[in-house]
Amino acid sequence: MKIETAAIHIGQEHDPHTHAVIPPIYATSTFAQIEPGITKGYDYTRSGNPNFSNLEKTLAAIEEAQYATVFGSGMAAITAILSTLKQGDLILAEENIYGCTYRILDKVFSKFGLKVEYFDFSNPGNYRYIAAKLPALVWIESPTNPLLKIIDIKAISDVAQKTGSTLIVDNTFASSYLQKPINLGADISISSTTKYINGHSDCLGGVVLTNHEVWHEKIIFAQKAVGLNPSPFDSWLISRGVKTLAVRMEQHCNNAMKFANFLESLPLVKFVRYPFLESHPQYDVAKQQMTGGSGIVTAILDLSLEQTKKMISAFTYFTLAESLGGIESLVCHPASMTHASIPKEGREKVGISDGLIRFSVGIEHCDDLIDDFEKALATMSIQK
Repeated sequence: MKIETAAIHIGQEHDPHTHAVIPPIYATSTFAQIEPGITKGYDYTRSGNPNFSNLEKTLAAIEEAQYATVFGSGMAAITAILSTLKQGDLILAEENIYGCTYRILDKVFSKFGLKVEYFDFSNPGNYRYIAAKLPALVWIESPTNPLLKIIDIKAISDVAQKTGSTLIVDNTFASSYLQKPINLGADISISSTTKYINGHSDCLGGVVLTNHEVWHEKIIFAQKAVGLNPSPFDSWLISRGVKTLAVRMEQHCNNAMKFANFLESLPLVKFVRYPFLESHPQYDVAKQQMTGGSGIVTAILDLSLEQTKKMISAFTYFTLAESLGGIESLVCHPASMTHASIPKEGREKVGISDGLIRFSVGIEHCDDLIDDFEKALATMSIQK
């Protein structure tokens, strides 16, 4: 079954009681038991709910994984994985990770004795540290947030498997439509389903996917024991949103490619990153493991910090906001927004300068988005 069909039909069987085409929202905290300990599969929503099960079937199918476990947010999914570790365990992480991932490692789990070391894993020369340090986890994103570095998932998974390390891939920026990390050798794929999977900026969610039964059991335990479950309503919304994942991602990719080419043509723009631009340092790897470049474009303009902030506040269609992956276009200043929790020295070391801008290119007509950019420059009397 192709992903377009699976997203609509898997996990979306007609309601057995009413034959409703769309399964209802099971807005209940608890379920009647037949006898003490004997249920029809559910006892308490923190431990499971039909809306969770429906969504998990869908997400496992579209990413071609055996198991999926849904959570209340992307950070809840990350917390579930980290909660399985023990004092003294080492994580080797890509140096350009999401600011909130950095924060929870640095400010929360470090207090419990977890250790983290950061490396540029877009450079295969750094794979040697996996064999040398034997970490419990290797943690990467591809594409990374916000620099859009592409990491060779297959190559790094081969190294991790030989050392017995578990490879975690944050697949949020690509989505299941464009990239399937488990098929490339990852042990676990995670996504913030808040983003492209749902695609409508109206709920929060996360998912952990794996083919390993032992990891699946650990993640299920974490969901229940730590209280990381989503709500039935949010799960229902994500089930609704994922049905249009394929058509949305095609438009995101088309718009982002056109917008990236436009930016790259401007003398004012010092730097543009988009995975499917030939100028991208890991262009060949991106083309090999992704079927499209997704909808995020990052750029540095030849402007002062104040000019940059003023310009990104002057858009009409690009809304100044955190998050990404919705049908509407957003613009973000990572240094003061998504990655503000990372110390300035650390941000600049990995390339997140004060002038960096992240565009989440939506599914509007791209000509209007380009016009929006040009008008924002014009209001500041800045020449392209």
